[in-house]
Amino acid sequence: MNKIELLAPVGDWDCLKAAVQNGADCVYFGVSKFNARIFATNLTNENMKQAIEYCKIRNVKTNLTLNTLIKNSEFESAILLAKEAYEAGIDAIIVQDLGLAKFLIDHFPYLPVHASTQMTAHNLQGVIELEKLGFKRVVLSRELSIEEIEYICQNTNVEIETFIHGALCISYSGQCLFSSVVGRSFC
Repeated sequence: MNKIELLAPVGDWDCLKAAVQNGADCVYFGVSKFNARIFATNLTNENMKQAIEYCKIRNVKTNLTLNTLIKNSEFESAILLAKEAYEAGIDAIIVQDLGLAKFLIDHFPYLPVHASTQMTAHNLQGVIELEKLGFKRVVLSRELSIEEIEYICQNTNVEIETFIHGALCISYSGQCLFSSVVGRSFC
């Protein structure tokens, strides 16, 4: 039987406490760099460690979002942030950039790397390729039907995550920047 996990986004301490105290099994958050919700409220590098500790004490897992495309000039900073989160006890990192993901998979073998919805995985073949690369979980595109999600789950060994309620991405799931230009949504 597949385990169902309630994963909640958090942007600040109030959101973190609300998610944890209301039954989230896991929370995900970004900090001041390299996350798709850069203009939203985010934790700081300093209180990221406190958030991880707060959650660990309460048996709630934590995921860090590094779900933007990383430029060459940013790569080292992204790796340092991932290392800081890893040393603080983060349970997984959600990544969009394939180069960053592969580096984390190769250099942090005990840190699960999840393929962000920004990777736009929307079919079995894409999910299988991400699994081969070493991803532990794939966040599927929101446009998939229940039947399509079930088909992918039955034909792969990687963990599958789906949104049951999302942000304001109303144009193309996982393509937040493009969606914000075309559909004026703000993810």
